[in-house]
Amino acid sequence: MSKNALSPGRGTASEYHDGGRNQEEDEEDDVFHIPPKPSLEMLKKWRKATLALNASRRFRYVLDLKNVEPVDKESEKNGELVSRFRTVTHALRAVQRFKQAGERYNQGKLNPPPEGFGIGTDQLVRILQDQQTALLDEHGGIQTVAKQLKTDLEHGVNDDPEDIEKRKKAFGTNKIPSKPGKPFRVFVWEACHDTTLIILMVCAVVSFATGMWVDGPKEGWYDGVSIAIAVLLVIFVTATSDYRQSLQFRSLNDVKKNIQIEAIRGGRRCRISVFDIVVGDLIPLNIGDQVPADGLLVSGQSLSIDESSMTGESLPVHKDSKHPFMLSGCKVQGGYGTMLVTSVGINTEWGQVMATISEDNGEETPLQVRLNGVATFIGQIGLSVAILVFVILFIRFFAVDFKGRNRRASRVIKEIVNIFSIAVTIVVVAVPEGLPLAVTLTLAYSMRKMMADMSLVRHLAACETMGSATTICSDKTGTLTLNKMSVVKAWVSGRIMESEEDVKTITPEIYGTLLVGVCQNSSGDVFIPKDGTEPKISGSPTESAALSWGVNIGMNFDEIKHQTSIVHVETFSSLRKRAGVAVKLSNGEVQAHWKGAAEMILELSDKWVDTDGSIKPMSKDKDQELKNVIEGMAAASLRCIAFAYKPLDPTIIPKTEDELRTWQIPDDGLIFIGVIGIKDPCRPGVQEAVRRCQMAGVKVRMVTGDSVITARAIAQECGILTSDGIVVEGREFRHWSKEKLDRELPKLDVMARSSPSDKLLLVKSLKERNQVVAVTGDGTNDAPALHEADVGLSMNICGTEVAKESSDIVIMDDNFASIVKVVRWGRSVYANIQKFIQFQLTVNVTALVINFVTAIASGDVPLTAVQLLWVNLIMDTLGALALATEPPTDDLMEKTPVGRTEPLITNIMWRNLFGQALYQITVLLVLDFAGTSVLNLNYKGMSKNNDERTQNDQVKNTIIFNAFVFCQIFNEVNARKPEKKNIFAGLHRNYLFVSIILVEIVFQFIIVQFLTRFASTTALSGKEWAICIAIGAVSWPLGFFIKFIPVPKKPIVNTRRIRLNWRKKSRTMSKTLSTSFSAISRRSDDAEMAKSRKGSPNGDLTNRRVDSEVEMYTPSSVVSADRVPGV
Repeated sequence: MSKNALSPGRGTASEYHDGGRNQEEDEEDDVFHIPPKPSLEMLKKWRKATLALNASRRFRYVLDLKNVEPVDKESEKNGELVSRFRTVTHALRAVQRFKQAGERYNQGKLNPPPEGFGIGTDQLVRILQDQQTALLDEHGGIQTVAKQLKTDLEHGVNDDPEDIEKRKKAFGTNKIPSKPGKPFRVFVWEACHDTTLIILMVCAVVSFATGMWVDGPKEGWYDGVSIAIAVLLVIFVTATSDYRQSLQFRSLNDVKKNIQIEAIRGGRRCRISVFDIVVGDLIPLNIGDQVPADGLLVSGQSLSIDESSMTGESLPVHKDSKHPFMLSGCKVQGGYGTMLVTSVGINTEWGQVMATISEDNGEETPLQVRLNGVATFIGQIGLSVAILVFVILFIRFFAVDFKGRNRRASRVIKEIVNIFSIAVTIVVVAVPEGLPLAVTLTLAYSMRKMMADMSLVRHLAACETMGSATTICSDKTGTLTLNKMSVVKAWVSGRIMESEEDVKTITPEIYGTLLVGVCQNSSGDVFIPKDGTEPKISGSPTESAALSWGVNIGMNFDEIKHQTSIVHVETFSSLRKRAGVAVKLSNGEVQAHWKGAAEMILELSDKWVDTDGSIKPMSKDKDQELKNVIEGMAAASLRCIAFAYKPLDPTIIPKTEDELRTWQIPDDGLIFIGVIGIKDPCRPGVQEAVRRCQMAGVKVRMVTGDSVITARAIAQECGILTSDGIVVEGREFRHWSKEKLDRELPKLDVMARSSPSDKLLLVKSLKERNQVVAVTGDGTNDAPALHEADVGLSMNICGTEVAKESSDIVIMDDNFASIVKVVRWGRSVYANIQKFIQFQLTVNVTALVINFVTAIASGDVPLTAVQLLWVNLIMDTLGALALATEPPTDDLMEKTPVGRTEPLITNIMWRNLFGQALYQITVLLVLDFAGTSVLNLNYKGMSKNNDERTQNDQVKNTIIFNAFVFCQIFNEVNARKPEKKNIFAGLHRNYLFVSIILVEIVFQFIIVQFLTRFASTTALSGKEWAICIAIGAVSWPLGFFIKFIPVPKKPIVNTRRIRLNWRKKSRTMSKTLSTSFSAISRRSDDAEMAKSRKGSPNGDLTNRRVDSEVEMYTPSSVVSADRVPGV
């Protein structure tokens, strides 16, 4: 399925040029450019690039590439054959199990029937296993099987809870046991496979061993155990987060499987869960339905089933009395019928297959792919910095610090392990593997909340894409209207009927003919309660309205059904806009009855019925009169349904079922009986919902099968039709030229009398013009458009299972207002990811620069491995949990849609990010190099942590660590509102965010004050705590004033050149490194160097870090910046 979403305004390859390079070459060099539907090779490329960069943690909830088939054309064909082969294999396996049951039957080992029933599960399974009518005849046919199951073939089973529960105990429930989810210990084990964490654990073991060797059991175990505990904490927090997300996804999968279907119980149709079906139930089936269990066809008309999911056979299978076997999991492709359920749950063939297949949640969304690319690129920078820091500290230790010290081997090993652990921890902090995790968290959170807003997400990517939707092509019936239809006007037999009683005054012959057409040319049902209450009418809304009108004018549904018989049925076609039925009357006559779109039925009619019952030719004047009647009803927002009939010669009726299957009911020369106007009122609040979409830059288009006049009236009532908007019929639209499409398509508001192919053409035309298209649909024929759209939205109440399976999101209440909420949530997903990116990259930049500069300048880093692991925990798991679960705000619907290829990191985010990072780097470096004097520290003696530092150094480093953490905590609040100056709006309602902030503060206090040996800290005084909190609190007013700095609209960061410049500058790193080593060696004999470890060996070196920064450009220097693929 194509889900590409291109941002509006993106140019072609010929428009984009830079130094003779074409767009394809630019995108190839751009590290951040990944197609919305990336190839398998590209996905593998990203995975290889992250071999040593926390890959196992980053790709926890993304696609398992081992199970993905190749995507090229030939491989795709092979993949389809492999998929079919697997399906057939599973089916054969199920059949083999059934054969074993049959063998037990033949050997006399058959389980006896349950108490109260005349047939058992094994016998029923065997009937469906062989699919031989001879075996069914051995059991007496369908009638006998129904009697043995205590089922009335007209009224179904008793609607008695005790009887239903008895059947569940006897034959089982319609639930397929799912494989248990992964236990918590598996997530812990997977988290332990992280490459960098494994390295840190090795460092912890070596550090523990050397510590015990050097310092003895009393003091030597601290360093190693501290690193090990920090790593274990990261592992368990990561595993807990993953486990919770797994439970959420499993619960959502259970909701997806809970389909609501119709069943006949106690003589009436009722909607029940597919899990509540029992053996003996009668299940009505219509086009687009999924067969919910194994069973036998009781009655049906032109019923064809798509059994490709079970047999791999693509051609539909016609079902009749010769082939009555129905297999669960198959789709109804045509006609309608009623089936008797004989097997449920694990006893069905579908159940046997599904019991061996586990649910796959390995769906990789486009945003996850893009963020994996970002994380990989930043990880490469972090890895380079970590290697550089390790080499510098390693050489410096032997060239400077090693002189005059204890040169015992144990001490040397301990120092080397400490240096290596710092370098590895820099990699841990630098690699933002929390980015894809944030996507998973926000998607899981959004999916759960969207369920409360009556939207079931079937595909994760739809959450993201919906936020970028630029147009919504909506159905009318049930989405913009209430789907509660009733007949409010009628023209029958030559005159307008003022009331339903007037219809009874027409001639008896025409009156009877009309009632036969209303009753038999319908897939609905009428149930008359025995207590004399109102009849219960079921079926589609249009069918229900027509049947209800028929009952009100005196139709006896059951009597007509028994006195007449259906010869053949042509079900309603959205292409032809009509349905027909051939009916044999009690006197032996055969009539063809047609109903459908009034103007189309009128075109097929050459006669009409006058008030006296006489049949007269259709003159031009009468034809125009009837058109005026139809247009008058349509102008009042009524759906016009006409009825016509034609007597048939019984000799032309095919005699066999095979001939009937291909026979078409004549539809020419019809006799026009009448037309009814059905009112379907607009939903309350739909006008406001449409207005909100328009304000948000999302154009709403109505696509309906109604006439132009009706469609125009409804569109005006809903606020869809604008002053310069165009209303067009589907048959006209499909002939529009490319030039006319370019000119008129932006103004197209309503498409009337549209067919499924017209809707599909509209979707493709909009996508070709760089629109991100969301489409609603409820019928089987809507499946192609739902499949083609960027986001397919199906209706839960009136939608078919085929439409639901082709869609990305199911609207549970069929309400357009719920679609607006989906747009809101989609934008919230995107906004939350941007908030987390801004927060995390600020931490990345600050931590990398501080450790890099101090390592070069002094040979030491102020942040230890344990401290950096705690910071990593804050910014990854806890930060993602806090920012990714921000609820949507109303201001999201005040912005225009964000194109999928627009920069993920906007100019506003760059401004906020560099503003905060510059402040943090400046303050922390000042504290590192001059903290003792600035803070006026006068502590005496050496550090209590036995690491050869003075107490002043220990306090100063603790203050740096504490201030650094509080900068991130305060900046986390800043990140909530990247554009708004009031960052506290709605904070008091976000209990999760406030709780996480409080947890971080409490744990930070415990780490600093009590876990001093564990975290290499020392307890701070109240004054020192106040200083740390004040440094962090400056982030709030700083963020406020930073937002006054204007930023250009065009992207100021050229992502393609980031990669090119990084490649060039990486070649110069070795030169920089050799220069650093030379400078250190030249000053190695300086006695002051040993005393003052924080003096810069070469001031010029700190200026060389510009080589690792991204290249910034003014707007004038950016070539076609609006077309540059975004981060």
